[in-house]
Amino acid sequence: MSLNQRSLNLPVHYIFFILFKQLVDLLQWDTLAYMKIVRFETQGAERYGILESGIISSITAPSVGTVRETDETFKIEKVRLLAPCVPTKIIAVGVNYRSHASELDHQLPERPLIFLKPPTAVIGPEEKIVYPVTSHQVDYEGELGVVIGKLTKHIPQERARDCILGYTCFNDVTARDLQQKDGQWTRAKSFDTFAPIGPWIETELDDTNLPIETLVNGKVVQRGSTHDMVFSVPELISFISDIMTLIPGDIIATGTPGGIGPMQSGDVVEVKIKPIGILRNYLMKDS
Repeated sequence: MSLNQRSLNLPVHYIFFILFKQLVDLLQWDTLAYMKIVRFETQGAERYGILESGIISSITAPSVGTVRETDETFKIEKVRLLAPCVPTKIIAVGVNYRSHASELDHQLPERPLIFLKPPTAVIGPEEKIVYPVTSHQVDYEGELGVVIGKLTKHIPQERARDCILGYTCFNDVTARDLQQKDGQWTRAKSFDTFAPIGPWIETELDDTNLPIETLVNGKVVQRGSTHDMVFSVPELISFISDIMTLIPGDIIATGTPGGIGPMQSGDVVEVKIKPIGILRNYLMKDS
């Protein structure tokens, strides 16, 4: 494997994802076919690893051009899971579920309605979503997140899946009152902590009919399926890559099913996508 680091001038996180994607593609190991990639912290150090049966095997990029699995292992309960990737940007998609369009009394879009969330909004599993003092209604939006695995520009739909590293759970937290007040969505979607991601990246699954649930304090408040999407994952990747270059580790948040609603300080919110896992976070007031 090789990579022209100087020509790309990418931070180490993105170099790592490029190399890891190459590793998965080139080796095609059966043991890598359905793999959970985690990013975690232990003893003050940040690492990546492969999760299997509750045990994390640490992986590293010891030099530019190589990725290898180390001999170090960790029990998952002994580490702190972080957001599984460090995106340069999060490209989110509005009104991409028919059930969500219906609840909003919104016509189905003719093309994807995209917007950006900043990387400063990212938090990982078990972290706190901060309820800003300027908002009186903060909503959950459970979504499937698609993690990009290679530099992607002007990619046709039929090759779009080659650019995917894997999938994760995503919560497009939204200050709904500010969204309605502003008319455009940047402020309402961009507060720090408004982009929970996790708990890990699942490298292989069928994204065409995935069940998605959101729970608040253990009660199911959203239930849908990616089968209800207006625009499929390949359509989204192709459309977005015609506009902007996608970098390894970038996230496409593919839209939310019907059932959006508010959260309160003290609530526990979970986004559950059965083949992936559960992304759990906690609401707290901004102090």
